[in-house]
This record gives sequence, structure tokens and C-alpha cells, in this order.
Amino acid sequence: MRLNTAPQLVQSDGYLRERVQQTSSAVNTARAKGIAALRVAFGLIWIVAAWLKWQPEFQNKFLDQITGAQDGQPPVIHAWIGFWAGIVSTNPLLFARIEASTETALAVLLILGLFSNLSYVVGILLSLGIWSTAEGFGGPFKPGQSTDIGTALPYVILFGVLLVICAGRYYGLDQWLTPKLGRLGFLASGTLSSRERYSNIATRLLPHS
Repeated sequence: MRLNTAPQLVQSDGYLRERVQQTSSAVNTARAKGIAALRVAFGLIWIVAAWLKWQPEFQNKFLDQITGAQDGQPPVIHAWIGFWAGIVSTNPLLFARIEASTETALAVLLILGLFSNLSYVVGILLSLGIWSTAEGFGGPFKPGQSTDIGTALPYVILFGVLLVICAGRYYGLDQWLTPKLGRLGFLASGTLSSRERYSNIATRLLPHS
């Protein structure tokens, strides 16, 4: 008597495929939630930073914090910080409020996942500016005194990571905003080549006469 095991094998194969798809979907969902949580947590950190920048004590001593970073620095870095201190000295309060406003905007955009690429680039530039002026490139580097390379530089790296992984697409408003912006979608979570890629896909799908 011949046993027909083919239906059982097909059923087993279908079950395995379904289980793999379910597992993959669960992993992707967990990854998306993790990325979104990282972005929101980073935004909360910037809320605290922005709140501190709005304090009168900070704004009234904004120029002093920049010039104070010149102490003990090599001549080149001393001159670099002095150059920016000269610019800020024209209106220290205005520059302090610009920084506070920028950090506030970054915090809100990070939490909402809105205009993510734009906010990441601005965050990178702002963090580099803070690191290379008020933090004096993390220096002066002296044994027994210097313990790190500054707090703003890791922010640059984290903004870069968020930019590479398109973090705004995960539980953020950019997942709806990006397609609506068209060629300006790169300001949200799109890429400069997105329009061309979507155009090519549409061309292949449309029937030819």
C-alpha cells in the first residue's frame, strides 16, 4: 500500500514559511520601535538642553563661555575660538537665543519624527559648532585633567546614525510627509534619488501603447 505524504509535506512547508514570516515581521516591528524610542529619547535630551539654554544665567554669560574655552589651548585653536568670540560679541544675547531656539526646534522635530533629515544635518552642524568653540574641541588635553573629547562630538555621531537609518520613518510623521513633499522629500526622510526611483518604478508599471 502506497502512502501519499505529499500533501503533508506541502502543508508543513507552508506552516514553516508562515512562521518565518511572522518571526521576521516581529523582529522588524521590534527594530522599528527601538529606533523610534532612540530618536524620541534623544529628543527629550535636547528638550533639557534647550531649557537650560533659555535660562537668563546662560544667556547673560554666553560670550564668557566661549572665551573661557581659550584657556590653555594651542595658538591655532585659541585663534579659532577668538574668531568666533569676536562674531558673537557683536550681540551675545541674540546668538544665545538663536542657539536656544535651534535646540528647541531640534527637540520637537526629533520627538515627532518630522523633517528628520533636515534636523539631523542642523544638529550635526550645531553640535560641531559647540564642540569646536565652547568646548574647545574637548581640550586642552592635559594628563590628569582631560577625561574625554567633549560631550558634543558624540551627538554628532548619533545624529549621523539617525540620518543613515532614516529614523524619522519609524513611528514618525515623516512616513506620511515624505511622499507628499515630492522632490523635497529629502528634507524629511527621503533621499535625493527617491523621485527618480519612484519615476522608474511607475514607468515599468504603466502599460505601454
